Amino acid sequence: MPINASAPPLAGLRIIEFAGIGPGPFAGMMLADMGAEIIRIERPGASSPTGQGDYDLDFMARGRKSLALNLKQPGAVETALRLIEGADGLIEGFRPGVMERLGLGPDVCRARNPRLVYGRMTGWGQDGPIAHTAGHDLNYIALSGALWASGERDRAPTFPLNLLGDFGGGGMFLAFGMVTGMLKAARTGQGDVVDAAIVDGTAALMTMIYSRRAMGVWRDERAANALDGGMPWYGVYECADGGWITIGALEPQFWAVLLEKLGLSEAELGDRKDRSTWPAMRARFTEIFASQPRDYWTALLQDSDACFAPVLSPAEAADHPHNRARGIFGGAQQQPMPAPRFASSQTPLPSTPPTPGQNSREALECSGFSADEIETLFAKGVVS
Repeated sequence: MPINASAPPLAGLRIIEFAGIGPGPFAGMMLADMGAEIIRIERPGASSPTGQGDYDLDFMARGRKSLALNLKQPGAVETALRLIEGADGLIEGFRPGVMERLGLGPDVCRARNPRLVYGRMTGWGQDGPIAHTAGHDLNYIALSGALWASGERDRAPTFPLNLLGDFGGGGMFLAFGMVTGMLKAARTGQGDVVDAAIVDGTAALMTMIYSRRAMGVWRDERAANALDGGMPWYGVYECADGGWITIGALEPQFWAVLLEKLGLSEAELGDRKDRSTWPAMRARFTEIFASQPRDYWTALLQDSDACFAPVLSPAEAADHPHNRARGIFGGAQQQPMPAPRFASSQTPLPSTPPTPGQNSREALECSGFSADEIETLFAKGVVS
């Protein structure tokens, strides 16, 4: 069926998502945000994936249909396979081998649906010496080299929440792999299996750093390089009111703007190509920015090319004029809106997260189950 040009980019695609936590649901959110129909298979009576808070405020679960399926009941696996037969993709985030033991591994599923793109989200990958061991974001970014390079000199490495591993190196790479695989399937009729590992994706995100190391222009030393806080003109500074600001004047023309705004000269600060000037330069910037509150520096620098931004709390970010103008946050709870944006295709905020099993009947109906089959599945406790 032809898709309207203004429809979301992934409209018309159906993906089965086996409920999990972290990067898998984030990948599902990205696909749902772009218009894919996601049928999320959950355990009957499941609570919030995080184990706390209201289920309908789990923004990463937005835009789904929820089917509560008891995989321990006879007939449940066959029910799942019926759903998979009509799907374009599948997402699962269990340890290697779990789906195979359930009878829903990629070989079984792709035998029923050769064009299926089977997405697997793990930390370590489907193979390797530690593939079957437990881990979390912090462990994966540690093994990739990313954690070691993050933080201040002479202090423990600093981990950037779980943005770098779970969501950057994990969920986003799974979403990219799914879209790539489905594009291939649309062209060839043959799907594929996507082995998305957080350690792989995080290493890929480090490509520029590893490239600069190979060129001999990156030191294996924290806070000693261009983008890790080593340069005084690329860093975070505290203000008089306890707020913080960021300066990123890397290029000469932006450096010139910053100096002009601050009333400084290169003669006063020294040659920034000379590393021996950096400690004194950093001390001077620290002194200057500590002399006024954050709002003062925002008023002075924000509308210039000094490469400036205030450090905002999550509560402040939604209310910043630029973020308001672009509608970066929306809905009653000010959740992040779908990204990226398209000139023609529409990507509105998807529906709120469903409660487990809220759409069981609808999900079965749209997958071709008859009314009698659906009633039988409910009566046997296969779905709820």
